Amino acid sequence: MKIWRAVRFEDYDLLPSDRSNLGSLRQDKPTRRRFLLLLSLVLFVQKTCSLRRIILGIASLPMVLVFLTLWSGVPPDYRDIREYERALPQHNLSLPYPAGQDGLYLRFPDHLWGHGLNNILQEVILMAHLAHAANRSFVFEDYEWSRTPFPWTIYNFRLRPKRIPLNAFIAGPLAGGAYLASDIAADAPPRAISAEWWETVCPPDLRYTISSELAPHGPEVEGADIMQWWVDELAQYTQHSCVEIASPLPIFDNLFGTTRMLSLWPQLSVSPILASFAWSPLVQSAVARNFVYGLAEPSPLTGLVAIHLRRGDYGRHCPRLVGWGSTYMGLNQFPALPDKFAPPAPQDEPETFPEALGEYYLSHCYPSVSQIVARLHQLRIEHPSLSRVYVLSNGRPSFLRGLRAALLADSWADAITSASVAANLDTEQEYVGVAVDMAIAEKAEVFVGNGFSSLSANVVMLRMAKGVDPRTNRFL
Repeated sequence: MKIWRAVRFEDYDLLPSDRSNLGSLRQDKPTRRRFLLLLSLVLFVQKTCSLRRIILGIASLPMVLVFLTLWSGVPPDYRDIREYERALPQHNLSLPYPAGQDGLYLRFPDHLWGHGLNNILQEVILMAHLAHAANRSFVFEDYEWSRTPFPWTIYNFRLRPKRIPLNAFIAGPLAGGAYLASDIAADAPPRAISAEWWETVCPPDLRYTISSELAPHGPEVEGADIMQWWVDELAQYTQHSCVEIASPLPIFDNLFGTTRMLSLWPQLSVSPILASFAWSPLVQSAVARNFVYGLAEPSPLTGLVAIHLRRGDYGRHCPRLVGWGSTYMGLNQFPALPDKFAPPAPQDEPETFPEALGEYYLSHCYPSVSQIVARLHQLRIEHPSLSRVYVLSNGRPSFLRGLRAALLADSWADAITSASVAANLDTEQEYVGVAVDMAIAEKAEVFVGNGFSSLSANVVMLRMAKGVDPRTNRFL
């Protein structure tokens, strides 16, 4: 088994930056023993290495780092997918209205970038839905990890593609695919176009810019009200073919992180943007390559429970949630979902409240191996058909090995991890690995998510949009 990458850059959520004082939940400072070990190492180096050797070692360090970076290989350029996007039939100036050179288009040049796929996917879904509701063609963008002037960026001493075409991750109307026959109305908007084609069909002299300064925002504004305001606003500019929205702040601010998102669900769940959402052929091929069940089957993967265990930066993030008083993400608070986040109140355990509160948060955000095994054991009692586990995780190899052994000891027939799937991905599939995980989780008979995670929220959203029984969406 290939060693699991400690962190995959797609996994990162857009996390709060607050550094509240969490008292006893802070990370421990280095101990005296660690200090003595470090001091001993420094004294050893001083005695065994001359100043000249130290200087030469430091001087050669950049060359060693460059060698290690290049040793990882050159990332793929996804040329075939870019050619597919360029060849989309809507990229044609001669098409009749509302497409072609006289069509109606909507672009968001200040879109989110440099964050995890799931934060960006949430924003893209809302933007595409707005364009559809406003009867305009949505302009989809690449997934951008970096805006360096070079073809690649460096992450964890490896070259990474700084941009990946959206169609490497997803398909359907959101990424320029055709609408289903049932989605097409007499006044349906044209198919989405790429940002590259926008430069052709909407040259700078044809673009009309709308500012988001007057748009409603804030914690008291419901998502449905924000969406309707923008639909009404865009209706005033039908004389302009090419409209772009200038927004120094996110248009939909933090909707997905709050229950304000739920007011949008009635319209979003039936929108072609979400109802016809699909994973890309690249993602589906990766699933077929590593999984005996295909995504094309309408039924769930019977017997499979998929569990999302976010590790890595969540070791720091989860304790901070206590100080912020955070709750689950908005879409993880559907009333129909069986698991609610109900932390203890001060009056329940006045003497041990801080410790009890911290333990409650960690058990739902960063559980131990024994807590994970116990949770899955309980779900197997509730769903006797479950026999296999798929673990979506960016955890360390030692953690995944220990967890798999514990699950097998608890009589699960098999336990597959992201690491075993990642070991079988080709170079193009490697950079869409998080989407591969999500595609499997979406089709699982039961999904167990992390209520604080955007990845889990998106999996729940996709399962709900596909009509999956809400009782099969569970949390840690």
